[in-house]
Amino acid sequence: MHPTWTRCRPARLPTLFALAACSLCAQWHAGSAAAQAYPTRSIKMVVGYTPGGFTDTMARAVADKLTGALGQSVLVDNRPGANSIIGADLVAKAQPDGYTLGMVIAAYSVNATLYAGKLPYDTQKDLIPVSLVGVSPLILVASNSFPVRNVPELLAYARANPGKVNFGSSGVGAAAHLGMEYLMSVTSTKMVHAPYKGTAPALTDLMGGQIQIMFDAPSSMLAQVKAGKIKGLAIASDKRVPFAPDLPTVAEGGVPGYAYGTWALVLAPAATPREIVGRVSGEIAKFLRTQEMRDKFAALGVEPVGNTPEEAQAFLKSEIEKSGKIVREAGVKADN
Repeated sequence: MHPTWTRCRPARLPTLFALAACSLCAQWHAGSAAAQAYPTRSIKMVVGYTPGGFTDTMARAVADKLTGALGQSVLVDNRPGANSIIGADLVAKAQPDGYTLGMVIAAYSVNATLYAGKLPYDTQKDLIPVSLVGVSPLILVASNSFPVRNVPELLAYARANPGKVNFGSSGVGAAAHLGMEYLMSVTSTKMVHAPYKGTAPALTDLMGGQIQIMFDAPSSMLAQVKAGKIKGLAIASDKRVPFAPDLPTVAEGGVPGYAYGTWALVLAPAATPREIVGRVSGEIAKFLRTQEMRDKFAALGVEPVGNTPEEAQAFLKSEIEKSGKIVREAGVKADN
């Protein structure tokens, strides 16, 4: 008899129950051993957007540090499309062994309401949060050819030209999309959404003047603003930010209380062993506390977090509730 069965067999239980109990015990020992040895090969981190945007930038920063911390390569795998649903589904259906992770942003929480009953996975059951990596306010930017310089001028132009201002986003339901829907809702303005398969192609069209305006993370936009390729109009934060002190808040522009942002969170398939999830979460928290990463994230307009899986789960739940309310109140539809 297998030595593990000999140690684990409960006394005086019926044979079938004894075998079942010992089988579970053997599986637990095998899973525990695998978790202790983890990782023994390279790890894939799936990103549901094109290279160059906020999600990709955050994923590559985390992958680089995890590679050093875990002793195995962490490779970013870009799978853009359907507002990150394709990438999230790939992670949800991957082997739950810790070798497939995913990086998601605010759109992930929005999709739970926007595509309710239509997603190929259950947002809160098929994937589990590992760690909230960072949070970032959105920046409002405009094409150089668009004749507005600030939020008051934008609102005046939009009211005088309803339906004639095109705003871009990295996809339907992305923070960039929902942030503008929220702005239109509270200011009684109407602009037209132009969704893209990521920030990079939207930014290209913004610089080319094909779209006039967009929200996105500072990590994707600030360099272009500083280079004079696009105009920075406002930051969607509660107060001015140190990485762009001359940029007024949206609230300062005449929209009291307005603030909107995005975030980056690492996920894993739901059945991934707790020991592995805890190991990855712990390593992320460690390097996010270093001054090197704090400085790097500050330059990107990101506040590093690094929390436990339980804290990340609570955060995700609150974000699903918050974004769901905005989707319903603004009347956002999946085909906008």
